[in-house]
Amino acid sequence: MSLRLGIPSGRKAIEERVDGELFDLVTRLTNEIDWYMRERRLTRVDLAHRMGVSPGRISQILSGGENLTLRTLAGVAAALDARFDIELKPGQPVSEPQPAPDPTAAVRENAPAPRPIRNPRRVSTH
Repeated sequence: MSLRLGIPSGRKAIEERVDGELFDLVTRLTNEIDWYMRERRLTRVDLAHRMGVSPGRISQILSGGENLTLRTLAGVAAALDARFDIELKPGQPVSEPQPAPDPTAAVRENAPAPRPIRNPRRVSTH
């Protein structure tokens, strides 16, 4: 979660959703890369060699602690001779900020119901 001062509450809610989505994406991507490598019996050292980077850099990528760039992900995919399959699905709708509750609503709810009008006279225009 990130702390951003001076952001209106509606914007803050969106920023929190973005942070959550980013965390989820990075986690899913790194889990997928780990799984793919295990299935093919590749180590982080193997991936580092194929990408031309240090094993420490691979640890940074797969730790999930950084904002992965598309270039980095493309490099991983190329080194693994693989492709990412991307799908964008509808999520939960973003709810608009709700207005504050009306403090007089409870008073009105407990008030007696108005009396029904009995047999109102109909005025005929004929």
